Amino acid sequence: MQKILLKLSLSAIAALPLYFVQVIGAGLGILAYIGSGHYRYLFRHQYEAVVASRQLPFQLWQAVMASGMLLSDSLWIWRNPLKALKLVEVQDWDIVKDAINEGHGLVMLTPHLGGFEIIPRVLAQHFPATILYRPSRQNWLNEVVEAGRTYPNMHFVPTNLHGVRQMTRALTRGEAIGILPDQVPSGGEGVWVPFFGRYAYSTPLPARLANRNNTPVVMFTAKRKALGKGWLMQATRLAPLSQDSIKAATELSIAIENAVLVAPNQFIWAYNRYKHPAGAELPPKSSII
Repeated sequence: MQKILLKLSLSAIAALPLYFVQVIGAGLGILAYIGSGHYRYLFRHQYEAVVASRQLPFQLWQAVMASGMLLSDSLWIWRNPLKALKLVEVQDWDIVKDAINEGHGLVMLTPHLGGFEIIPRVLAQHFPATILYRPSRQNWLNEVVEAGRTYPNMHFVPTNLHGVRQMTRALTRGEAIGILPDQVPSGGEGVWVPFFGRYAYSTPLPARLANRNNTPVVMFTAKRKALGKGWLMQATRLAPLSQDSIKAATELSIAIENAVLVAPNQFIWAYNRYKHPAGAELPPKSSII
């Protein structure tokens, strides 16, 4: 019964205008920060370290509220894709068009920032996209996410060998694939490289897929504008990635850092980016670079 009520609550929130949905999201972000010591520790520890190292303005509560909007934006985009597409200002589209016209497909990277869920929908208006995702451990939440993400020309595949094979086939057909590059991979599938001054277990998968057939790699961001005003979508084409997995993951890590710095308060700071997944080798002795 509780799961049904949660589903209905999320649907009811998503049915509201974007302005109100984002205000609710901001409130939920504050409640999560105040109510959970674990959430608060992860959020503040990671956010504060990056802000200090990059000499950025310390705007903790703005970032806390933006973390809640990360969820509310996603819910609203899933429920209202056509309305959401009208609220996207797309820059640098020539970069995307030129890359896909090369005929080798496109590796699309979208960190958890702002309205990142709108990015594959923009691309799906122009060509098919196969997107890698990690199913939630909670079945009810997985049902909500899968139902919300369903959209024409978008095909989601799980983070396993079958999913990777489907992505390889999509690139062979000259289509786009999408990867969330800031997620921690499973043990044995990643390498330890610096991310904002600390070693983080990171995936070299985008490089491996891109290097099979000289596929262009483009990093996308969707920076949230003022309340209810939508998002600014930008694209940056990355230089060809190294064949060496550690070097490639390092290059990708730098590209993710640059993407985060587009709107540092809108990144998913409560996600434990520096965790040690089971089965992974130990990180280098010093966790601070």
